[in-house]
Amino acid sequence: MTDKTSKEMSRDQYSQVGDAYVRSQTHAKGVDLDYLLNMVQPQKDWKVLDVATGGGHTALTLAPYVQQVIAVDLTPNMVETAKKFVCDEKGQTNVTFQLADAENLPFEDGSFDLVTCRIAAHHFPACQKFIAESVRVLKQGGLLAVQDHVLPEEESHALYVDQFERLRDPSHFRAYSEQQWRQMFELGGLQVEHTRQLTKRHNFIDWAKRMNCTEETLDELVTMMKNAPNAVKAWQEPFPDADHFGGIETSFVNHHIIVVGRKG
Repeated sequence: MTDKTSKEMSRDQYSQVGDAYVRSQTHAKGVDLDYLLNMVQPQKDWKVLDVATGGGHTALTLAPYVQQVIAVDLTPNMVETAKKFVCDEKGQTNVTFQLADAENLPFEDGSFDLVTCRIAAHHFPACQKFIAESVRVLKQGGLLAVQDHVLPEEESHALYVDQFERLRDPSHFRAYSEQQWRQMFELGGLQVEHTRQLTKRHNFIDWAKRMNCTEETLDELVTMMKNAPNAVKAWQEPFPDADHFGGIETSFVNHHIIVVGRKG
């Protein structure tokens, strides 16, 4: 998979599901947004960049606490949908939206006090380049805060969980373990100040339909869950259990990590 193909897949996929992501309770609500606020301690004079803003929920959460938020996304439809939600529907006046590639940010060096990226980095073909770009546009002493899917440390289990996510969403490039996130931050010149793992439970059908999965894909996802190694089942916690997975009441968890690093 080339970088171009991966980005085109993301743009095409999310052009079709922008409103679903604005309305998604998984993205709009949750203790993870509170954790993020507590970790970064936003200040009234801060200028913030929210990368791959999606439905705009992180930008909306930060806006009351800072001077300005610039929210960017690769997908035109997502930018327009998020702008209508945050600015028109919610009435936020200090948030602006524009198109931008997370790996080639169109901003000058040292422009921001905080860069955020929530539940999006698994789409980036070159995550280390995204981190480098975030560090470049941060002021000295500024913070990068990333939340994303996190994988088990054991490689074979990590690959299985990642493939489950990719089957549902072909624009999913890859997720990482906590150790890999720490290494990428440190390689990018950031001192890791906070990490926190958490889980999010998803209704299986809602989760799959948000990406317009076909019935065939639903069947393949169910088969993957039923055939998963025991360690993966323990990680994903299917409800009521893996053998009865796939109905409208079934659910599972995926694991997230929040990592906050400071530019030295």
